[in-house]
Amino acid sequence: MKMIQIKKYAGKKGVHSGKMKKAELIRAIQAAEGNPTCYGSERKSYCQEANCLWESDCQKES
Repeated sequence: MKMIQIKKYAGKKGVHSGKMKKAELIRAIQAAEGNPTCYGSERKSYCQEANCLWESDCQKES
């Protein structure tokens, strides 16, 4: 997902993006939704989250 789309989604969730980087913003959205703040973490190698909006981007994150 592109940053502009992420910022729009964040706004809908009440998250103010400011100058956050992509990973920080996605983790803030995850927190606002009550989900684990795991985007781009070591958890991606064993993640079991079904239907995660961030899955494809997360797997690319280094």
